[in-house]
Amino acid sequence: MLLATLLAALPQAPPPAPIRTVLLTGANNHEWQWTAPEIAAALAETGRFEVRVEADPASFLARTDLASVQLFVLDYNGPRWGDAAEAAFVRAVDAGAGVSVLHAANNAFPGWADYERMVGLLWRDGSGHGTYHPFDVVVVDHHHAITAGMADLRLHADELYHRLVPAPGADHRVLLSAFSDPRTGGTGRHEPMALAGTFGRGRVFHTPLGHVWTGVPATRATWLDPQLRRLVARGSEWAATGAVTLAPEPLNLLSPLERAEGFESLFDGRSLRHWRSYRGTGLPATGWVARDAAIVHTAGGGGGDLVSVDEYAEFDFRFAFRVAPGANSGVLWHVLESADHGYMTGPEYQVLDDLTATPDPKHGTAALYDLAAPATPPLRPAGSWNDGRIVVAAGRVQHWLNGSLVVDVPCAGPEWQALVAGSKFRDWPFGRSGRGRIALQDHGDEVAYRNLRVRRL
Repeated sequence: MLLATLLAALPQAPPPAPIRTVLLTGANNHEWQWTAPEIAAALAETGRFEVRVEADPASFLARTDLASVQLFVLDYNGPRWGDAAEAAFVRAVDAGAGVSVLHAANNAFPGWADYERMVGLLWRDGSGHGTYHPFDVVVVDHHHAITAGMADLRLHADELYHRLVPAPGADHRVLLSAFSDPRTGGTGRHEPMALAGTFGRGRVFHTPLGHVWTGVPATRATWLDPQLRRLVARGSEWAATGAVTLAPEPLNLLSPLERAEGFESLFDGRSLRHWRSYRGTGLPATGWVARDAAIVHTAGGGGGDLVSVDEYAEFDFRFAFRVAPGANSGVLWHVLESADHGYMTGPEYQVLDDLTATPDPKHGTAALYDLAAPATPPLRPAGSWNDGRIVVAAGRVQHWLNGSLVVDVPCAGPEWQALVAGSKFRDWPFGRSGRGRIALQDHGDEVAYRNLRVRRL
């Protein structure tokens, strides 16, 4: 425990500064009014991007000092920008700014040679697509930073562009492809679905994916897919910095292995349908929101604890959490609604900013609160995401933090009863049930949770 205290006292590296990003939009043969904010959200929810949306690229590019822009994201297919704006854009990319080219942006600007060389593969005479449908997108180059560790995109709903035309002099490599099925109007061959290249000192990520048709809300499923959002975020991070720090797993999406193991997702990134208020029938009126692909409790928002709709006995619950500086929260389990508060019945995985102030070891992050201190918790600082895990099985409870087992104690029998008797919970109906709800605690502070999934054991 001394080592844990010493580690917690060491200076912690702050999260990297957000990538200064400009999303160029405002004209498109697609529903840019919807896609632009959704693309911005897909980047911002990762915590790596600070996105400014510009719906008048010609004016912005011609009149703005672009030296501070690290990344341009292109959601534009419309009139030319004019000589001054176009020259400024090319200079910025040539000097090292990154570019992400999305879907119909590869249709734009026939005859502008620099832009065409930047994009690499173009929608020109002879290009096309079949019907909008779900299809697999396969990683064909696992050695690039963008795709390292990534799984194939499964049943992604989109338009599948085919017969894109290579630009003369372009320097790009194909990272992902998809089979263009003749039964859906395709070519019968694999078509490139993501590529990476360079333009001067700038890096370019390009995906023909990203179709949303104006007036057809069903096609918004394209950008609601966590797989595409993660691909674009990783590609954009590489374009801006030359490296990828974002994990390859999409947010709030079960992996194929997790599905095979029987995990159930408790959050899809948008809906709180698996949760309700403690001792209530619906969601709290205040406090808890789905925002930035996370379940967020706003500071001082109230609302009380959020509890799972279902109950669990033996289980494996995995989640990610992020706390604001000085914040306090917790994940409770085997919660009953027979008491005034969830903590009176349910044991707690402590969630805390304990790098700001060193707590009682039994009250630190990943502790079994007031019962067992965590062993050398490998904690990331406030503002960063940490991975938590609670396993309750065969009369024992385990707490994991960022891949390390930090608590492993009985949760039933004489040893458990002794732990409770020596705690603040001894006079409450605490820890007596073999099943109950999972709860996210409202402790009054800002805290966020995502990637919540559970498997019954």
